[in-house]
Amino acid sequence: MTVAPPWLRPQQKKFPGIPAWGAPTSTMELERFDITPFTGITPEWAWGGADGAGVRVCVVDTGVDAEHPGVGGLDREASVVVGDDEEVSVVEGPAGDLAGHGTACAGIIRSLAPRVSLSSVRVLTRGKYGTGKALIAGLEWAIEQGFDVVNLSLSTTSPGLEAQLRALADRAYFRRCVLVVSAHNMPVLSYPWTFSSVISVASHNEPDSLLHYYNSAPPVDFYARGVKVTVPWISGGEKVSTGNSFAAPHVTGMCARILSKHRWLTPFQIKSVLYLTSRNVLDGHQSSPTAPSGEESGDVPVGR
Repeated sequence: MTVAPPWLRPQQKKFPGIPAWGAPTSTMELERFDITPFTGITPEWAWGGADGAGVRVCVVDTGVDAEHPGVGGLDREASVVVGDDEEVSVVEGPAGDLAGHGTACAGIIRSLAPRVSLSSVRVLTRGKYGTGKALIAGLEWAIEQGFDVVNLSLSTTSPGLEAQLRALADRAYFRRCVLVVSAHNMPVLSYPWTFSSVISVASHNEPDSLLHYYNSAPPVDFYARGVKVTVPWISGGEKVSTGNSFAAPHVTGMCARILSKHRWLTPFQIKSVLYLTSRNVLDGHQSSPTAPSGEESGDVPVGR
């Protein structure tokens, strides 16, 4: 009996205790799959010794608390403003964080890439909620500003926004702007993480911040740390959170480190490097540690 490959079979969208689309990799062995052997691409080659220097990352979210010690400052801040006529515009200047979500994402990125240039645009104008117009405006601003990597730990279920978001994702792709997008935490269809031009991320439940897995069954590209993660929060505090929102910035941090070491890589090539350094791919054709030599865990303290 011929067994269909994973991408032709229905994917299990939900596991108990894991955000939708993720996988409990600590207890569940991922299915083996055939690997095309490209040699020489290892975690050490990809990001070993890199700290994100020279790479510009924008967090499109609830805003970021630039004063939080876990964030370490921002180079640029902006926010989407809704006028009396319901039209939206992007205004630069201190914006802060209305909910903590963006600060958490920025802190994760900083922990992995301490010398990255971090910026923020606040698109969720009502705490953890916002309008489709605000999302479009903020994401378009981030792409037009020429950021190397954009972290988007949010999505929309509105079909009316699909075409605009897809056009923006394609624009980013061809401008060498890497969009790292979290999958929805519920087993529902949403955008833009389901687009092939972005790097989509869901959660695994292991503690290593650099440990990631390739997912051979679309729509999610990769699993990264996203369960019980200690993250910075508003008012200078911390909290333990779970969600695909926190898996995406782990991959954003990896992308920043990869780009700081290999500036010539395109979004397509970066996704390929992430594939080749995934634990299940490495285990399939070569022996290599998850983290570069000298890093027992994935965390890189701010200021190293």
